[in-house]
Amino acid sequence: MKTRFIDKIIIHCADTRVDQKFTSKDIDRWHKERGWSEIGYHYVILLDGTIEKGRDINKIGAHCKGYNKKSIGICFMGGKKADNSEWDKPTKEQIKSFKKLDVELSKKYPNITIHGHYEYSSKSCPNFDICKLYE
Repeated sequence: MKTRFIDKIIIHCADTRVDQKFTSKDIDRWHKERGWSEIGYHYVILLDGTIEKGRDINKIGAHCKGYNKKSIGICFMGGKKADNSEWDKPTKEQIKSFKKLDVELSKKYPNITIHGHYEYSSKSCPNFDICKLYE
């Protein structure tokens, strides 16, 4: 399979509560229920920091209209606190795992930049300021 030109990581959240346990398989099922062929994200970071692969990295994602062709979609499980209010940042384990994944992806795609989905849509997704990943 041909390697895609990728210049962006676009961060998302699943908009699930932090007291709920879901995986990339759940997201895959949700996306298929919407008529998609498979999960739209390339990676999913679970609440405990586990990184699960989603769509193959060389396949165009289905996560950010108009920007899928040249981006990698990473979804943080969660997005809401147990009381259903939006969280202000992901779990410490998720942040640690994201930083590790960012290092790996930056080696493969040296000019890659990181963006929140909210930069390209009217949604608040990922429900936190992505700069907080590096505080």
